[in-house]
Amino acid sequence: MNKYYTRACNFYFGSTSKKNIKKKLSIPLNGNILISFDQVEIINRENSKTINIKDIDKLPRNQKIKINKDLKKIKKKKTFKQLALSDIPILMGIVNLTPDSFSDGGKYNNKNLASKHIKNLLSSGAKIIDIGGESTRPGASDVSSIKEWERIKKVLKMLKNRKCFVSLDTRKSFVMKKASKIKVDLINDVSGLDYDPQTINFLKKSRKPFIIHHMKGTPKNMQIKPSYKNVLLDIYDFFEAKLKYIRKNGIKHNNIILDPGIGFGKNLKHNITLLKNISIFHSLGLPIMLGLSRKRFIRDISKENDTKERLGGTISSCIQSYLQGVQILRVHDVKEISQAFKVFKKLQN
Repeated sequence: MNKYYTRACNFYFGSTSKKNIKKKLSIPLNGNILISFDQVEIINRENSKTINIKDIDKLPRNQKIKINKDLKKIKKKKTFKQLALSDIPILMGIVNLTPDSFSDGGKYNNKNLASKHIKNLLSSGAKIIDIGGESTRPGASDVSSIKEWERIKKVLKMLKNRKCFVSLDTRKSFVMKKASKIKVDLINDVSGLDYDPQTINFLKKSRKPFIIHHMKGTPKNMQIKPSYKNVLLDIYDFFEAKLKYIRKNGIKHNNIILDPGIGFGKNLKHNITLLKNISIFHSLGLPIMLGLSRKRFIRDISKENDTKERLGGTISSCIQSYLQGVQILRVHDVKEISQAFKVFKKLQN
């Protein structure tokens, strides 16, 4: 039996979106009247077709039931503990307290440098601060739990009394437990909760919000000839299976974010396919996050126009993601990304 997937498409923005919704020509995405759509792409592993929302009732019964079920999740207003998902994109500022992260290793790995950097990120518009003590760049080796904890604990203690939403970028339950005694609002585990078998128990007991991230392989080997039958649908199925797994393990809350993991076990073609079709993940009913900042796919596309900061490529891919309703963007250059969106959204209205 064919499995069908629903991707919202043909989006409208700003004042045009409001007018179309009022005339019942388009449907608000996630209850946000500033972004709406009037078409869906119906996909299976053999083919796909795009139809107007008004033609859904003409579909065969089994397709119509599935598409309408997905539409309910796509339309529903998303909520998340302590985050205003109505005002997107939400920027997550990156704080790598490591000597070897791919872009900024060693720049902020002491308390004073990190403190200054965090202040700049917050004043520039970051709503989330993502703190990590282990590099997960392609080819990176594992770091011990103790070493990782030593790298981040002083900065977490510094943030303890600040009004600041803190995400912890770690794969290790030891670090999660230690950090949660100080200050953690969100767990960002790039292994998709697979690295440490104790992670799921920690999440169940603590009820911490968390990100389900997709990565094929490990940082050490993930970029060695990654392959998929269908990268878009394979990752969708991964999320669906992972959500069933966590529900089965007693996690009932919806404070969960999905991150398809751009650059984590994907080649250029995989990354482009995901970014062009990222709105498919809205039908899982949870917020979407993307980490696009300074990634290798920008170099692969821009070639001789590559730069160290890859700011142009980061901004363009962030806007492309926003145009499909992605709610959270994990970035290094918060000030510049904030500026780009202020101008872009003003011109949309």
